[in-house]
Amino acid sequence: MAMSSAHAGDGGAVVVIGGGIAGVTTAIEAADAGCDVVLVEQHAFLGGRVARFHQYFPKLCPPTCGLELHFRRLGQHPRVRVLTGARVEAVSGQPGDYSVTIAQAPRYVTDACTACDACVPVCPATRSDTFNYGMGETKAIYRDHPLVKPATYAIERAACPAGCDACVKACAYGAIDLAAQPSTVTVKAAALVAATGWAPYDAARIEPLGFGRCRNVITNVMMERLAAPDGPTRGRIVRPSDGEAPRTVAFVQCAGSRDENHLPYCSAVCCAASLKHTAYVRAALPEARVKLFYIDIRTGGRLEEFYARTAADPLLELVKGKVARIDEDPETGEVLLEVEDVGQGRKLHERADLVVLATGIVPQTDGLPQGFALDEFRFVAPSGNGSGLYAAGCVRRPAEVAASVQDATGAALKALQCAVRSARHG
Repeated sequence: MAMSSAHAGDGGAVVVIGGGIAGVTTAIEAADAGCDVVLVEQHAFLGGRVARFHQYFPKLCPPTCGLELHFRRLGQHPRVRVLTGARVEAVSGQPGDYSVTIAQAPRYVTDACTACDACVPVCPATRSDTFNYGMGETKAIYRDHPLVKPATYAIERAACPAGCDACVKACAYGAIDLAAQPSTVTVKAAALVAATGWAPYDAARIEPLGFGRCRNVITNVMMERLAAPDGPTRGRIVRPSDGEAPRTVAFVQCAGSRDENHLPYCSAVCCAASLKHTAYVRAALPEARVKLFYIDIRTGGRLEEFYARTAADPLLELVKGKVARIDEDPETGEVLLEVEDVGQGRKLHERADLVVLATGIVPQTDGLPQGFALDEFRFVAPSGNGSGLYAAGCVRRPAEVAASVQDATGAALKALQCAVRSARHG
């Protein structure tokens, strides 16, 4: 990005909405090119969905090293301002000259926090562990994982008992302010980039597939956390009903995707993600038998080799078939699957100890400020280079991590060009 010598920051900052891998990459790339950047994340910590992954495909390496490097670069960058617990409330103006109002909720823990952990044992309150998709609880004062950015605790005040100040008394650094109040800041911006990411489709809405009705039916994002060493089971893949290791695991593709009643589009990454999950099972449970039921295996380009390598496992069976219904054996807790075997032209009745639904990608566009155009599926629609409003990552289209990072670099360039133009013509 050779245009950095134009000092794009003179024409206004770039506001990046979303602190996942796409948003963090956009912020760093834009800042390195000479823009002042305000990174706005609604949650208490950065990292987004990638922070919850156990491994990337196709290399099957952990995401922590990449995130740690990004977090370090953010912390050392003089041009980046990070606001967590924050939302963009309003945007006015025009490309190159926006006024952006940002509301920030208090985290009740200040930068004086050293993460010494003294506050955690004394906290009497708990909250649902949203980082682990509700598979467990944390204390009301919490960190999502050991490498969080910001590297301090946060408090969910709604979970605190009235009048409780146990954490304040336990903190030797005076880092807890239970009286902290919300604040609002207004910044001038040349451009905005939406990088608000995705959420898994609500599997409970697909009633025939049994999520929420059958104890041992989970989703693909829950499998990521079960396999992760810092997850709710410390990396043990177990049945939710009894905590026992499954001997048979079934993966159900297109749980909601490519379905006119739910998500009409292909979510792009689910096939490769489920193949990755079969590798998790085989590594943790070498004797377990695995079946994967699919409509089509979509692993194009560089992922074909990953597909071929994974499919060669003799204990993995790939079945071209649509799962019509899932029920539970009330006596054993086993999951009963009714499957249309397309290849053999017959109906199958299968049993599994654990079923994993490959739920699709839903763009997180609710709450974006006015001006961002959405397509028929509520992804951010493409905009012209001079629009001043851009998007990066899965809020724009379903994509794997590597593609989201590349997309973020492109969004940073568009924002930089807008900032440079505004500086030259301001």
